[in-house]
Amino acid sequence: MSLREHALSLFRGAVGTVRPAPMLKRALKLQGDGCPQLLVRGQAFPVKRDLYLVGFGKAVLGMAAAAEEILGDHLTRGIINVPLGIQESLQRAGMQEMLLKPHSKIQVIEGAKNNLPDEEALKGAVAILELAEGLTADDLLLVLISGGGSALLPAPIPPILLKEKEKLTKMLASRGAAIQELNIVRKTLSMLKGGGLAQLAHPARVVSLILSDVIGDPLDIIASGPTAPSSHSVQDCLQILTKYNLLHSLPKSVEMVLSSSPTKPTAPENYSHVSNIILGSNTLALEEARHQAEGLGYAALVLSAAVQGEVGLVATLYCQLIQLVCLGFASLGQGPLSDELRGNLLQLAAELQIPGLDLDEFLQALRGLGPDRPVCILAGGETTVQLQGTGKGGRNQELALRVGLGLHKAQATGASSPQGSCEILFLSGGTDGQDGPTEAAGAFCSPGLVAEALQEGLDVEAFLRNNDSYTFFSQFQGGHHLLVTGLTGTNVMDIQAILIRAM
Repeated sequence: MSLREHALSLFRGAVGTVRPAPMLKRALKLQGDGCPQLLVRGQAFPVKRDLYLVGFGKAVLGMAAAAEEILGDHLTRGIINVPLGIQESLQRAGMQEMLLKPHSKIQVIEGAKNNLPDEEALKGAVAILELAEGLTADDLLLVLISGGGSALLPAPIPPILLKEKEKLTKMLASRGAAIQELNIVRKTLSMLKGGGLAQLAHPARVVSLILSDVIGDPLDIIASGPTAPSSHSVQDCLQILTKYNLLHSLPKSVEMVLSSSPTKPTAPENYSHVSNIILGSNTLALEEARHQAEGLGYAALVLSAAVQGEVGLVATLYCQLIQLVCLGFASLGQGPLSDELRGNLLQLAAELQIPGLDLDEFLQALRGLGPDRPVCILAGGETTVQLQGTGKGGRNQELALRVGLGLHKAQATGASSPQGSCEILFLSGGTDGQDGPTEAAGAFCSPGLVAEALQEGLDVEAFLRNNDSYTFFSQFQGGHHLLVTGLTGTNVMDIQAILIRAM
């Protein structure tokens, strides 16, 4: 098999393990008839009276379809808020298993056009709020949450209007507020975010099943944490508004809500009726890919599930890791060149501040790999691209092209370059099947592809300056280097695979 076929198989395996249906079927069971119990990963929740379901997010339709199949007649009623047009898209893509059956007990509301809160999303959020408020101590509420849930759950605290909250968020964004700061303000002004949904559902038992699309899987950040205690207070919100000089231009309704809100966040012990369980994440997807890579004969290592930072810096990190592995293959793993690469890598890692990455330890593990087996390095997370051009492509295609170019340059500049003895392939792809405004989820790249492009007179750096990686990859072998999967119905950020074997 070619490295491309191996990489594609690893990517598909990783995505397959976090697809809603298999993920829910592994984790969720309903047991017994007299007093049935909901079993989630071995934890038992008795269904004393009625079982309800609510959900919001981009992957929630598929999660709800699988959940309804498992719960059967025990489900009393459900409401889910999903992105506009998703049912039609899945229907068109022939993904029947992601759609609810006719006569389903779950009501579907589509909203949040272009991933922005709108009146339809508000309608769905209000329906979810009313269902939660009516629950009793004997009821069980199953909550399905995935990325994109924040825009699908807008319920500003009255008398704030949705358009007033939106205007404030836009003003903060235009003044350079970070996403974390925007979320703190949103949560403070919301009835459902920041633990609001869990509090409204009290005293019912609340069980949340979460598909994480956020680095580090923080419960209070994914979909703005509707069932998790918020670690922020009104003071934090006021500090942010002061920082961006907005305290004196707030709508009257926002001033009213802020002045009457409790100053401390709800105490964590008030969440004893809630269980938050992460069912799918980038870490789980990478574990599956590692397992499959070992089955294909690779020595496989996971670098990190939290790779973040500017795409150019991340590409440099990957290029230098690849060069280090090639040195090992050429039995040059010790010496001035490998010491220099290690030093550069440690400096880059410090600059990128990848949470939880112990690069020293990773490099030790890399050093322990013998030259007799091909090597697979896996990573995941989400890079950022500074848009300068008007081309087509996304962060994964751009990352792949930058890695290919970086490796080609390293090879061209040094006779001592160890890459000559290695076959290398780099893949980066979005697990949701999308990467920028194109039909591709990402791309495969190698130094050989870049060499071929340069021989044909293509200016690779010009493509990158114009953020036009999609057009670049489209020119070769009928787009053979583009990763095209179609919608996957799930999302745990991006996955990268580096495959290296001796020639």
